[in-house]
Amino acid sequence: AQFDFGWERSIPVTAGPFKVDAVDPDTKTVTVSRDPKWWGRKPRLDRIVFSAIPTESQFTALTHDQADFANINPDVNSLTRAQAAAGVTVRKALGPTYRHLTFNGSAGSVLTDPRLRIAIQKAIDVRDIAQTQVGRVVPDPRPLGNHIFLDGQQGYVDNSAIAGYDPAAAEQMLDQLGWTRQGTETRRKDGKELLLRDVVPAQTPIADQEAREIKRSLSQVGVTLVIDPVPPGDFFGRYLARGDFDVTQFSWVGTVFPISSKSAIYGVGSDDQQNFGGIGNETIDSLFADASAELDPKRKLDLADRIDKEIWKSGHSLLLYQRPDVVAVRSNVANFGAFGFADKIYTDIGFTK
Repeated sequence: AQFDFGWERSIPVTAGPFKVDAVDPDTKTVTVSRDPKWWGRKPRLDRIVFSAIPTESQFTALTHDQADFANINPDVNSLTRAQAAAGVTVRKALGPTYRHLTFNGSAGSVLTDPRLRIAIQKAIDVRDIAQTQVGRVVPDPRPLGNHIFLDGQQGYVDNSAIAGYDPAAAEQMLDQLGWTRQGTETRRKDGKELLLRDVVPAQTPIADQEAREIKRSLSQVGVTLVIDPVPPGDFFGRYLARGDFDVTQFSWVGTVFPISSKSAIYGVGSDDQQNFGGIGNETIDSLFADASAELDPKRKLDLADRIDKEIWKSGHSLLLYQRPDVVAVRSNVANFGAFGFADKIYTDIGFTK
């Protein structure tokens, strides 16, 4: 009974600088206080109250002294309000979350040919998408250019030139692949139109906006994108896991162990469950194995760079942009805000005098 239900309304055992005093399901709060048994540095705060506040209500709670911080990114309206609010500071960092467009290259898909995938990628204006989505929060955002490392991590190199935006080159490649068109019609090959089905989770504004921008870019080169919103609860299990899409976009979250964590996304081994489009090759798998076993830091980074270049050559996915970590914080709160890849050090958090 203790194993099944003992933690429902309390947390009896902790192992950090704070211990749990109270869990209140009615007010949706958890209160913690200094643990006198903590062996490390004494926390600056006597106690912390964690409150469950809906995203859309966080900024209002901050300005009404009901919270000490509010997540903003990448809500422009909240950012503008936070910058104008008295006693509030906006803190920013490069975040670990990034958006991308994944292609389905499995047998029978219209995108089985890597040359076609790369042609499609070259037709999409990624810089415009990044500007539209996060440009008003982070001026002049750069599209992401590396599948292994995120901007700000050691080893990050932009290897995206092979998929760089060049609609004229994309049209030439499509012509060479036999996908031709008359005037402004959708391209055809062997009587079949070049239609791509973009499966996105319904009621997700970011995915919908990205899809519309991609559709607009592709229409310029004679490729028709059909946007197919599906129930969010079915998005991964019913559609992505079964390969029921041509293209799709969603977020990945980077980690501090980027090489080992990415093999499941870009490998094609039997244990690789996150490579939804089934795109990869033995070279990529072999390089991941070598990089994971390599102990020399420089050689490890060199192998990771080779992996990324091979992924770009395969046309696996088109990286879009790295989402910023933007947090509005009460100005007298110290050592808290936009952490990016860093961990929160709760013993350091406090208030300035």
